[in-house]
Amino acid sequence: MNRISFAVEPLDPGQSFKAKAYQALRQAITQMDIYGQESEIRLDERQLCEALGVSRTPVREAMALLEQEGFIRSQPRRGIFVVRKTKAEIIEMITVCAALEGMAARLFAERATDQCIEDLRAAFERFEQEGVDGHISEYSDANIAFHQSIVQASGCQLIGDLIERFFVHMRAIRRATIRSGGRADTSIHEHHEIIQALASRNADLAERLVREHTLGLARFVEQHCDFLD
Repeated sequence: MNRISFAVEPLDPGQSFKAKAYQALRQAITQMDIYGQESEIRLDERQLCEALGVSRTPVREAMALLEQEGFIRSQPRRGIFVVRKTKAEIIEMITVCAALEGMAARLFAERATDQCIEDLRAAFERFEQEGVDGHISEYSDANIAFHQSIVQASGCQLIGDLIERFFVHMRAIRRATIRSGGRADTSIHEHHEIIQALASRNADLAERLVREHTLGLARFVEQHCDFLD
């Protein structure tokens, strides 16, 4: 069981402390490496109050909202913990995201500007030329941004909203697995193929490649991530 220090700044008194505390804590949880360790992540209420520079009331109110949204859970006499999904739940979540991201890629191919495509290409040129050895953290961030960019440029707000519900876990599991089993090299190759399909405006191919790319993560989790159980 680990306690983690949040990278947060004291809150601006110009807005509701509850709202500010919620935003700060939600952002911190989103950035956490939830599945990068076997033990649960426990939150220390007093530590959070000190980091945010507020009393316990707005922090507790913010945590109540976060618990309602499924980010954290409280256990009597044990404390408050960041929610971790089981392996079965993660695989189901990835499967849903594969369908949503595939449709986003189809819409991207049909709607996105040429500049959006060039931006995707530019983000991966460095890794295609130099490889990912010694740059895994940077590549992990680029990988996550790649998926976000396709969804955002698809022009479908509902797809973005649905994927946002899973983002904290999808981001964390992608970060936790990118270093294993040659996934980074595989990912670069698959991203290149996806960008080519998008650039040629081949919506059918782009949808299929993105869907299969994401389902590949589900298969990897099924085969190699027993630590989630």
